[in-house]
Amino acid sequence: MRAIPTLVLLAVFAATDATAQSAKQLIGTWRLVEIKGGDGKMDPNRGARPSGLIYYDAHGNMAAQIMPDRPRAKYAAAQPTPEEAKAAITGYTAYFGTYTVDEKARTVTHHRKANLNPGGIDTVVRRYEFVTPDRIILRPVENQNQLTWERVKSQL
Repeated sequence: MRAIPTLVLLAVFAATDATAQSAKQLIGTWRLVEIKGGDGKMDPNRGARPSGLIYYDAHGNMAAQIMPDRPRAKYAAAQPTPEEAKAAITGYTAYFGTYTVDEKARTVTHHRKANLNPGGIDTVVRRYEFVTPDRIILRPVENQNQLTWERVKSQL
């Protein structure tokens, strides 16, 4: 009879360790390689080659930024006009928060605590994850878009 509780505990520890392994693979800084839309088209607000970074740490914290590949005019004065402010943030993604990994579902969930877009504050987004030592492919659960990231191995 003592063998059954021991087996259950071993199964729980093994599952926890597998999730921990997947989370460990994410730890680090990753540079955006490409964004593909589900329809194969690029987002015109992001341009042909947007740049970005995503960061995961060992404590469950994360941050992401994606900057569009298009000319960005400097503000004419210290404070931008509404039009200048809108142009500056269109196509720009920036948020931070915490993350959790579900190994069985092959997802990483971003628990966004702050966001450039006020509508994204305190929201949760899930991404299917496909991780290799040097690349991550993240795909939103709700669509076929795909973001490919490569591990940053040296200074930016």
